[in-house]
Amino acid sequence: MLALSTVLLSANEGKILFEKHCMQCHVPFISMSKLKENFLEHNNTLLKLEAPTLNQLSYRLKQRIGDRHGDEDIHRMEVTAFMSDYVLHPDKQKSVCLSEVLAFFKTMPSMKGKVDNDALEEIGTYLYDFDDAVVKQKGLVYQGFSDSQAKAKKEHKIIMIKAMSKDCHFCRKMDREVMIEDEVINAIEKDFIPVSIDVAVHQLPLGLKVEVTPSFIFISEDGKVISNIPGFWDKKDFLSLLKDVKSRTKKELK
Repeated sequence: MLALSTVLLSANEGKILFEKHCMQCHVPFISMSKLKENFLEHNNTLLKLEAPTLNQLSYRLKQRIGDRHGDEDIHRMEVTAFMSDYVLHPDKQKSVCLSEVLAFFKTMPSMKGKVDNDALEEIGTYLYDFDDAVVKQKGLVYQGFSDSQAKAKKEHKIIMIKAMSKDCHFCRKMDREVMIEDEVINAIEKDFIPVSIDVAVHQLPLGLKVEVTPSFIFISEDGKVISNIPGFWDKKDFLSLLKDVKSRTKKELK
């Protein structure tokens, strides 16, 4: 495993090189809901993007290239090698992007002679880590369950447990597409205490059980289980779910 200091230094250098060589075409981050709206509803007329965003590329490369469940260092090298070859020999037939997105872009010009192998390796490190780094930076901040109980009583809020596992595809999809949205974060922080528990590592509190991940368990300030709701939810439906839980809790307290 690469030393953390080495990864951080490489990521910083990669960011500088990305901004120098790639940022004129590739926007670093746009939320997935906005991207879906742009491509699926407005045929790219809303954002008028010239190329995939960096969060799109980071996610798709790690999903499509190499073994994402294997050794991380090897996977990182596989992704970087593919990316390096692609920018030197662009071919839309080899692209990892979704066809409905790729249809709006021209084939990129070759970067041959404009960027060397060392620079490509640094950009590869930045690209590989970007999607996870954005989720960590912009996503929802979770609390421990024991602390959440006291906080829920003090602030009269509902505890929301996200039962997940790190290898769960739809857990990651929720994190990168829904739990990163400002509207969702604001709604949760206003009325809920968010807790995330990896059920592959830890038991759920209060004897709770889930059949699938992710599952969202809502607990009132007095410790009563309000709902145990499984599955992936898009932004609109998850906001509606939160509103319904809040409404039901108010009615039960009357």
